[in-house]
Amino acid sequence: MTRVEPVSDRSEVAAEHQHIADGVLEVFGGIRGPHSIMLLSPPADEHVLALGNYFRSSSLVPSPLRELAIITAMREKDCLYVWSAQVALGRRSGLSEDTITTVRDRGDVSKLPPDQAAIVTYVRQLFQTNRVDQASFDALKNRFGVPWLVEVTVVAGYYGMLAGVVNAVELPAPADGDRLPV
Repeated sequence: MTRVEPVSDRSEVAAEHQHIADGVLEVFGGIRGPHSIMLLSPPADEHVLALGNYFRSSSLVPSPLRELAIITAMREKDCLYVWSAQVALGRRSGLSEDTITTVRDRGDVSKLPPDQAAIVTYVRQLFQTNRVDQASFDALKNRFGVPWLVEVTVVAGYYGMLAGVVNAVELPAPADGDRLPV
């Protein structure tokens, strides 16, 4: 049970902020997950939604690499709800079950393709130590460039922020979603 009552319907949002709820509905088809909590502060959610929309439509980090960074961040944050949603998207975008299992089980990345291993290592270091060693930084910078590296870092941080919101209110994972062992 969540610690606060999530927003579940557009009518629960003040009239002056319903355009924000409409934006959530347009993207997700319903009000659920992080936005069910973020809509308790509609002006903040307006900005959160805008950044999320950027990642979904314009990011330099393509699928499935973006989803790999996201699920790695969600595993490091033990974020049940966002893991469930993002791992499903990762599968649809082409992440292999072996890759998902490696992230979920915090396994050895040496068996992953080099690009994937580099992303998982980078995000794990960032979330576990708040730093990234030079070799991990350079692996992504040299392969993808500085703008890409900045964006993958922002993607991971953005989803880390969402994890903080849903974890703080103890928003449970969807009943039909992928389970994350905690």
